[in-house]
Amino acid sequence: MKPVTVSIGVPQTPEQVYDFLDVMAHHERFTNHYLSHWRYSGPARGIGSCATVTASLGGTKTDVGIEVVEADAPRRIVERNISAGGRRLAHGTYTVEPLRTGGAGISFTYAWVRAPLADRLLSPVVRSTMRRANRTVMRRLAAELARHASAAGA
Repeated sequence: MKPVTVSIGVPQTPEQVYDFLDVMAHHERFTNHYLSHWRYSGPARGIGSCATVTASLGGTKTDVGIEVVEADAPRRIVERNISAGGRRLAHGTYTVEPLRTGGAGISFTYAWVRAPLADRLLSPVVRSTMRRANRTVMRRLAAELARHASAAGA
């Protein structure tokens, strides 16, 4: 299946964005419209940081294991996602780049490594659903970054 990428620009610096995204518990704040019941393990941030969540999308619910497997501060975080009883394996990659006008551009790419037959057969619908959910994630992330910066006095 082809990956899905969504992007947004924010006024925060790439370092501020990365520091926020690096903390696994912060992700609950901007993804809880479709990811619930967050359970954390491993370190709070960085490689090895993990969460198990319940994903509710397209009328289905499934548990998803999320683990940070790569981190390149302040530009990239890669998460491995395993769900559907191990039949679905994907990577979620956050890329943070400075914008010429200031602030940071944030992209999130969800790329399937392995997908159940139903996902593959319904690929256009699955990809559209993921794109819509992750566009909302980006808008909510921007709002959370603004709140976080305000609370930190930045």
